[in-house]
Amino acid sequence: MGTRKPIEDAALAARLRDPDTVRAAFEEAIRRYTEPLYWQIRRLVQSHDDANDILQNTFMKAWMSIENFRGDAKLSTWLYKIAINESISFLDRERKRNHMSLDDQEAAMASQIASAPDFDGDELARKLQQAITLLPEKQRIVFNMKYFDDMKYEDMSEILGTSVGALKASYHLATKKIEQFFEEHD
Repeated sequence: MGTRKPIEDAALAARLRDPDTVRAAFEEAIRRYTEPLYWQIRRLVQSHDDANDILQNTFMKAWMSIENFRGDAKLSTWLYKIAINESISFLDRERKRNHMSLDDQEAAMASQIASAPDFDGDELARKLQQAITLLPEKQRIVFNMKYFDDMKYEDMSEILGTSVGALKASYHLATKKIEQFFEEHD
């Protein structure tokens, strides 16, 4: 998110609000944001197939409500907000469907990473992913946005509707829990 030029995003947002250019602009938005949104979603839900489904839902929801996008927020912020909400809704549905508590779901996700044959990282990356999945949902989201996407707290605040101070505290707590995980699993 931090690598996009604000002028490019503003121009794209303006084209999204113009009925004559909305379709081409939306196709450009899909090209521009597919990869960063995919990875944000994937880090939350772990499964490639689920992440792809949620990404498709994110873009469908964005297209269906494109007339509500007025450009008050940055385009990237608006799309991230939809993607995060879709991911959280998916996790909630999965928890209910499997009759799991939040703790059970986090433990299952950590276990899934530990045994995933398609995990393409080294052992340190695998341990980091396990540690992240054990974080409470909000801390996991904040940690992923800050650590992997180097997102500004102000942007996260807009996306998550949480104060900058609370986000900084969540990130601090998340890093402490991850450090503790590494100490205990060394």
